[in-house]
Amino acid sequence: MTADPPALGRRELNRALLARQMLLERREMPALDAIEHLVGMQAQAPNPPYIGLWTRLADFDFDEVGALMTSRRALRIVLMRGTLHLVSARDARALRPLTQPLLDNYVKTRAAELDGIDVDAVAAEARRLLEDEPRTDKELRALLAERWPDDDPALLGWAARCRLPLVQVPPRGIWGASGMARHTTLDAWLDGDAASGLSVDELVLRYLAAFGPASVQDVQQWSGLTRLGEVVERLSPGLLAFRDENGRALYDVPEAPRPGPDAPAPVRFVPDFDNLLLSHADRTRIVTDEYRKRIFTVNGIIRATFLVDGFVHGMWKIEKRRGEATLRVDPFSPVPARERSALEEEGMRLLAAAHPDAKTHRVEFASD
Repeated sequence: MTADPPALGRRELNRALLARQMLLERREMPALDAIEHLVGMQAQAPNPPYIGLWTRLADFDFDEVGALMTSRRALRIVLMRGTLHLVSARDARALRPLTQPLLDNYVKTRAAELDGIDVDAVAAEARRLLEDEPRTDKELRALLAERWPDDDPALLGWAARCRLPLVQVPPRGIWGASGMARHTTLDAWLDGDAASGLSVDELVLRYLAAFGPASVQDVQQWSGLTRLGEVVERLSPGLLAFRDENGRALYDVPEAPRPGPDAPAPVRFVPDFDNLLLSHADRTRIVTDEYRKRIFTVNGIIRATFLVDGFVHGMWKIEKRRGEATLRVDPFSPVPARERSALEEEGMRLLAAAHPDAKTHRVEFASD
């Protein structure tokens, strides 16, 4: 008789996730290596990946990512879940073809609106225009409207973005820089560098290494892809099997850390849109359902959070005005004195790293 897979409780899953996400202790590694280990960082807004790397890496320099982007070793591109991610150039090449079916499905959902429009021709024209020079969405829509004056330019631009692998070029996405979001194609930005192939199987294994142990539904939530059950089944001889407290089947790569429920978890500030909160169908390993409703807004914003004992305990934001940088901490429930002191110290370090030119730095609690 085959024994049931071992059960993992919520705290065990929490500590495993934090260990893989480099949130139990800061790692000493180059930012590019960290970005690849995390299989990219959600970059729906320009600044959160910088905070996400700062909270994970020892001695992280905010200028490091900007240098990676200007040298084209890292870039921002639509990938998992159809959202912008900061990834290495190598991963952009590898991951983008795997996530194209998701974007193709988006186009299919608007088939009635696109009836009579040659989407392939629109995408080809958009490619030509964007490879001629990086352009904003507004500029692209205006140019497409010149060729297809009877069609909705917003719809044309949207269809082109779904069909083409588009890079959001610097200075957009560089810490401290400003500029409109301009796009060119991945081929043009990387100057025809050869693609490094990645199979769906390898994608699932990389997800498990960064987010596991996890269920099939979890990896589908993270990637936006479907029908991954057959992939996990194919991989299962080389995976470890577990179950959660509700009996759901979980899978993991053997070499990944699972430090146990009592591993110390220091306070951490997690930025807006961080994949830590977005990459599981069941997110109770990191945030309660009650708190999740306060973090995820109806207009798609995922607010910045902080962790106490490894779990989301509240929200935070930085306000800068008149030379003062203030980190405002909004706990969902009282914070024990020791953790409050740790949050104040961690908050001051974050302010010093993110806003070194501010004349004063302060950490304030909403309950004060």
